[in-house]
Amino acid sequence: MLGTYITFPELLLWFPLLAGLVAFFLKDQKSVKAWSLFASLITLTISVISLQYANNDTYLTYNNVSYEWMKYIGSNFSVGLDGMGHMLTFLTALSFPLIFAATYKTEYKNPNAFYGLMLLTQCGLMGVFVSMDALVFYFFWELALIPVYFLCSRWGGPNRIQATWKFFIYTFTGSLLMLVGIIYVYLHTQRVGVSEHSFSINAFYRVALGLKQEYWLFGLFFIAFAIKMPIFPFHTWQPDTYEQSPAPVTMVLSGIMVKMGLFAVIRWVIPMFPDAITHFGSFIICLSLIGMLYASCIAMVQNDLKRLVAYSSIAHIGLMNAAIFALNSNSLNGVMIQMLNHGVNIIALWIVVDIIEKQTGIRKISELGGLAYKSSTLAIFFVIIALANIALPLTNAFIGEFTMFAGLFQYSKWYTAIAGISIILAAVYTLNMVQKVFFGEKTLSMVSPLIVTNKQRIILSVIVIFILVLGIYPQPVFELTKSTISHTFERLGI
Repeated sequence: MLGTYITFPELLLWFPLLAGLVAFFLKDQKSVKAWSLFASLITLTISVISLQYANNDTYLTYNNVSYEWMKYIGSNFSVGLDGMGHMLTFLTALSFPLIFAATYKTEYKNPNAFYGLMLLTQCGLMGVFVSMDALVFYFFWELALIPVYFLCSRWGGPNRIQATWKFFIYTFTGSLLMLVGIIYVYLHTQRVGVSEHSFSINAFYRVALGLKQEYWLFGLFFIAFAIKMPIFPFHTWQPDTYEQSPAPVTMVLSGIMVKMGLFAVIRWVIPMFPDAITHFGSFIICLSLIGMLYASCIAMVQNDLKRLVAYSSIAHIGLMNAAIFALNSNSLNGVMIQMLNHGVNIIALWIVVDIIEKQTGIRKISELGGLAYKSSTLAIFFVIIALANIALPLTNAFIGEFTMFAGLFQYSKWYTAIAGISIILAAVYTLNMVQKVFFGEKTLSMVSPLIVTNKQRIILSVIVIFILVLGIYPQPVFELTKSTISHTFERLGI
């Protein structure tokens, strides 16, 4: 074992796991909600403290640990935090208390099972972002997904079974493809210790593969991660799942879980398959651009708030994926900060949508209107969040999209021009939604008052502050993730 004390990756893993197991034994709504919110705040505290020790040159033993796990097959329980890991574990730690507090008044059948599964999902997400062993990575990849199947199928909407089944088929297929790829690469690693092969991430990086091997292995891994993002044409599970899932699960799926795919491409695919990246890069960028335009056009004609936000998310993820494959410092810097920004902004959008749906019982944009007259506070929050969603200058998303476009422009001017169309379309459908829902003609939905609880006010205030502060001063995120970008380029010999 590295170190003689519990490291930050261990704390970020084991505390949510323990909290989730405790939640299963708490029977009443009040106690399990209070425990889950409290536990998520403790996890956030651990993550914030870990950021003070993010420099691995100085604090390596605080951020990395490896235990003997299955030594006879060459797998150690190796977990660690680099800059990207610190950022995404912070996003995960920040999102859960925001979600729990914003939906605190919602009642669930079997609340202990609901919140227990939510905390197990948090544990799985943390595990994905800290894994330094391919088998450990696969284990946590599945741990993050399995609770979501039960959450969607038990507490979702009226068409939840069909949506969950579609989600299961897509993600299970992707996981199976990735497992085949992991086993194949493992069998080509060098002998380590008592095992003939190793699942270590460094052993995977050192594997020498022929060009044809690299191409089809790239396909196995990338399809698994593309499904999770998702990008065109692997996106069709997403709108139905987002629509039918309970609000907290939708927030986790869109705010954090889609980042698993982006993270995995940067952590695993790029260093392992550099020739395939060069060969297929333009094709992947084309798929991403098609998805951006397609999702934006679909969003423009949506009459359902949840589906509009879902298609909006597909467009944003498409831009991030295109920027990854542009593979230069500007594009990757933009992706790093945008993963954080998108996570917070999309959760904020879902919180407002959930408030509207819970209090009016309506999701159709055509049946909503004039909500600003009933809650000017919610209207102000939503306008700021919506402007961040379309990357208005001085909001957090602006610097991320600007640097991604700069990197994409460095790769291809034509691709940048096509991607720019989606930004115009995003402004059209987002501002149209704001106008119709909050400032349009008053409708029947105005009969009941629109109440924003104190918890929701606090949560939305925190998010707005985050949007403005990171929009004005994004440098801390760039400093945090620069080591990950430099190490990625070093492995590629760039």
